[in-house]
Amino acid sequence: MTALKVSFTEQSGEVKTLSALTGQTLMEVGRDNGVAGILADCGGSCSCATCHVYVDPEWFKITGGPDQVETEVLELLGDIALPNSRLSCQIRLSPELDGITVTVAPPP
Repeated sequence: MTALKVSFTEQSGEVKTLSALTGQTLMEVGRDNGVAGILADCGGSCSCATCHVYVDPEWFKITGGPDQVETEVLELLGDIALPNSRLSCQIRLSPELDGITVTVAPPP
């Protein structure tokens, strides 16, 4: 597996740049490294939105938008869901995402 770098900006403004492996989800990396706001209550089953992030625009082109199930979960968040919102459990890391930067969304 290839080692990658990912960066999370927490709501406090602190940036955590972490090592990750190809195949992990962004949620797994954040949860396992104590990123504030990545709670992952559902364990990655795309049902709770406690891993909601805003993907930086340059990276959103690569991650692509949410599928229908993810969109339905994001719609429950109301005005904190933005056009670049994603659930980090639905972003599987690949070499193309080496260096991805996201901002942890505020809690619902």
